[in-house]
Amino acid sequence: MVEIPLKLGSNVALPKADLQGLLDNLRRMGYQIQGPQVRDQAIVYGPLESVSDLPRGYTSEQDAGHYRLIYTAHSRYFDVTPGAATWKQFLFPPVSELARFNRQPDGKWQVQTTPPDLTPLALVGIRPCELTAILVQDRIFLREECQDPIYRTRRQMAFLLAVNCLHPGGTCFCASMGSGPQAESGFDLCLTELEDVFLVEIGSEAGRMALEGLPVHLASAFWHQSAQKGLAEAREKMGRIIPNPEQLPDVLMNNLEVERWDDVARRCMSCTSCTQVCPTCVCWEVDDSSALNEQTAARERVWDSCFNPDYSYIAGGNLRPSTRSRYRQWLTHKFGSWQEQWNVKGCVGCGRCITWCPAGIDVTVEIAAIRQEVGI
Repeated sequence: MVEIPLKLGSNVALPKADLQGLLDNLRRMGYQIQGPQVRDQAIVYGPLESVSDLPRGYTSEQDAGHYRLIYTAHSRYFDVTPGAATWKQFLFPPVSELARFNRQPDGKWQVQTTPPDLTPLALVGIRPCELTAILVQDRIFLREECQDPIYRTRRQMAFLLAVNCLHPGGTCFCASMGSGPQAESGFDLCLTELEDVFLVEIGSEAGRMALEGLPVHLASAFWHQSAQKGLAEAREKMGRIIPNPEQLPDVLMNNLEVERWDDVARRCMSCTSCTQVCPTCVCWEVDDSSALNEQTAARERVWDSCFNPDYSYIAGGNLRPSTRSRYRQWLTHKFGSWQEQWNVKGCVGCGRCITWCPAGIDVTVEIAAIRQEVGI
């Protein structure tokens, strides 16, 4: 193998034994590394110290309302499909302190704006569907007319290392939504994991710098063919499918009174699980809290959910008082009006809302049932 110069857009091969070297380079660049690991019999995202923290050898069994982590002793680091955790926790945290209030000796309050966390993060192991979800949130939080300072700061300081998906899970349908199994853009580095090497695509200058000093080489035609074969097979092995998703805005928005909405409402518990595990949901509220000594207080932004009855409460009453109205709002927004609002799909097909629904409600089944009821 011949060593080659690194440049943006290059596709090179990195021996799997040198993955630790890549993590070490990221750490030397000043990044705190976050990645997938096993905790409490599930895949979560947390600090990575070495490759030994990665879920090597694991896969997962997923179905509607069902998740099981399985150890198979294979040699792949990134074979397992994600659990309930999403990468948005690092860019759009579940709780963000906005300001702190301190009572002064004269009884007046001093207000201090809380600055954003400036810790540079390297997010390692992002699946293509999850990367698409980050780009969706970019549309919302980084739009020109109104940028969110917390998200903007964290996003600008983040290094995104994506991993193409060769082994989709039982509830995945990213191929239907056009968000996988291959990452197309938006990453600093993108890996495709083969048996002995990683194929690496360089997406940014930061990505090029992360590979400096590592024994990368030209990727052989065999490795490229193996990667493309694996991706083609992954597209055919999706656990779920939504045919013709481009039709969904019209299908859903023109059929708001079909009986299926009543049927799913009888099963939905409005528990908010689907929105909490969704990588694109952005509902939030602002809470004020005070210490018992009445000397300090804090204002925080926290995740909320359109399934919470209070979320739709305004002066004069609740816009969506029933589970039926809240589920319908969520599904029609995610697969319909989101496209008109943000010019991008609101669902990336990761399947989390199916896997982690305690009632086993499957959005692909519900959409198919609505289509069948109206004859589309």
